Amino acid sequence: MMDSIEQNKQTLERANAAIAVGDYEGFLCYCTEDTRWTFVGEQTLKGKDAVRGYMAETYIEPPRFAVELLTGEGDVVTAVGKISLKGRDGEMVSYSYCDVWRLRDGKLHELKAFVIQNMDGVPAYEI
Repeated sequence: MMDSIEQNKQTLERANAAIAVGDYEGFLCYCTEDTRWTFVGEQTLKGKDAVRGYMAETYIEPPRFAVELLTGEGDVVTAVGKISLKGRDGEMVSYSYCDVWRLRDGKLHELKAFVIQNMDGVPAYEI
């Protein structure tokens, strides 16, 4: 039987797979209704509707990302990697990120995201 840490990691992997194909509602099924996303130094989103609006605004097309490290402890899963997003100008912008997720009842509840734009310009899909 899989332990809760492995189940939590699998939940995040499934949710990310939905985002990768543009299934944002599918992703939101893995989140609690009162999910809270904090982008450190930028903004905090509260609830699925706020996240839905963020995705509609930010994900002009599905982001491309590569997870370099996925680890868990208790109800926390941490993912480190790179993500590339298409900007309004049509150019891809690459970022390095560290997402710290807290799960509640098997769903993604709280995110603390540390996101930094890569100046080397290497997109996530070239890793």
